[in-house]
Amino acid sequence: MFLIDKIILLAAVLILVGIISSKLSARMGLPVLVLFLVIGMLAGDSGIGGIIFNNADAAHALGTLALAIILYDGGLQTPITSVKAVWKPAAVLATWGVLVTAVIAGMAAMWILDLSPLEGLLVGAIVGSTDAAAVFSLLRNAGIHIQPRLKSTLEIESASNDPMAIFLTVGLLEVLMNDLPFGLGLLQLFVMQMGVGAAVGLGVGWLSVRLINRIQLVASGLYPVLVAACGLLAFGIAANLGGSGFLAIFIAGVFVGNSRFVFQRSTFLFHDGLAWLGQITMFLVLGLLVHPPALLDIWLEGLIIAAVLIFIARPLAVVPTLLPFGFNAREITLVSWVGLRGSVPIILAIFPLIFGMSGAPLIFNVVFFVVLISATVQGSTLPIVARKLGLAEPAPLTPPATLEITALGDVDADIVQYTLGETSRAAGRRLSQMALPVGAVVAMITRETRVIPPRGSTALEAGDHLFVVLRPETRLLVDRVFMSSSDEVSVMRLPPAELRVKGTTRVEDLRVCYGIELGADDTLTLDQLLRQHLADAVSVDARWVQHGTALRVCEMVDQRIATVGLMPAHDAALPRA
Repeated sequence: MFLIDKIILLAAVLILVGIISSKLSARMGLPVLVLFLVIGMLAGDSGIGGIIFNNADAAHALGTLALAIILYDGGLQTPITSVKAVWKPAAVLATWGVLVTAVIAGMAAMWILDLSPLEGLLVGAIVGSTDAAAVFSLLRNAGIHIQPRLKSTLEIESASNDPMAIFLTVGLLEVLMNDLPFGLGLLQLFVMQMGVGAAVGLGVGWLSVRLINRIQLVASGLYPVLVAACGLLAFGIAANLGGSGFLAIFIAGVFVGNSRFVFQRSTFLFHDGLAWLGQITMFLVLGLLVHPPALLDIWLEGLIIAAVLIFIARPLAVVPTLLPFGFNAREITLVSWVGLRGSVPIILAIFPLIFGMSGAPLIFNVVFFVVLISATVQGSTLPIVARKLGLAEPAPLTPPATLEITALGDVDADIVQYTLGETSRAAGRRLSQMALPVGAVVAMITRETRVIPPRGSTALEAGDHLFVVLRPETRLLVDRVFMSSSDEVSVMRLPPAELRVKGTTRVEDLRVCYGIELGADDTLTLDQLLRQHLADAVSVDARWVQHGTALRVCEMVDQRIATVGLMPAHDAALPRA
């Protein structure tokens, strides 16, 4: 038997055990990363598996690749609206927050471990960042639901603060081992890491979308692979130019994920699976690398450093950062608590081993122990803390079926999923009463586990999932049709472009769906209303203004008005008929 045969068998067994453990993690109340690390330790030379693995370079390479894939998947799934809403507090947390945390934790490590000031700062820098894999896993896959603003802040911070921690770690190692100037040298390194990483991420993301939509591949299964290759290209270019590959791949992921491209949903599913595989592999390998008996020698020191990190350093970094951005005390408390450490500190703790630094094994063992404590204590108690603070939210409704446009090329259409809430205008009404813009079609309705064929007579209910095919320019109008009835609507807020609806649309339907008041009998259709007021002047492009709304005959079939356009009268600048 060849060595590779044994490696494949061993890898398959460990991955299967990891996947099964992810199913058990929610029941046990532990984050999956803790279980993966424990499985890796049990499989190691001091555990029941007896696998000898002490190759720091291989662990660093595998960890870097896995973390890049995880960050890319996180970027693909991050809506640009979330980034715009919280990028300022998240950016400050990802830079200044990491620095404050590193300094405070580093001072504690210097005193507890009897290290020099720079060595203590190195330990602080290694544990200074929250971990994207841990936070994404906890907030997206563990059944924990918090307010969108907090969730976005935590996810974007965790995805973007790794470059700062890596910069501090590498910079301090260069100062300690290679005599890099402490002041100007570190500043230049920071500018290169952040500036090049951001520029490459934006550039490669922009080019990737155009390449994906223009190229005609022979097999649809190659498109997700192409998207993955574009992300790795961003990482590779940035890293080889002296920038942060992690920042570049995350930004490229955000750019690609918020653009329209072919086979989008299947691509997201592919990368979600890749991210899970990367997460399992990374934590298992890192678990194999550690020598569990060595943790017993530093458990007290690690426990004290973890306590300082959780209860002092993280809150002191978060409180002054979030207060200016309008976060209240409860929100700040939750963000302070969700400072999970994970794979990134362990990977960074490998750097001193690679550099051949004296005392590197001590640093690695302490960091590993701190990560275990942080992930176990903070990760397992997050649901309790969120509920106690009143910030937990009920789980969103998820559809039992999905649709996707799979046509190749630049398709001028989107499929958008809407979930009807209790106060949705559409709940309790028939599909024919929805006054959807012309060109918007309900393709499928799911209710619980049933798929309901969409017909005009179909009565919609709260909790229904609707899949609507629409043109991108009508998205805001369709959003308004299915939004909560308590939200304010006004014809003055309609976009200047015409809202085109069927002539069979009733006056009441326009009022309920868009807030358009025509001051006419609710039972009249637009065809009947226009014929009533235009009389013999009914023809294509004939117009009539009522209650600030301009109505135009857009299309006629025989003698029937098939399509009517509506827009605010002041935008139409029409004379009253």
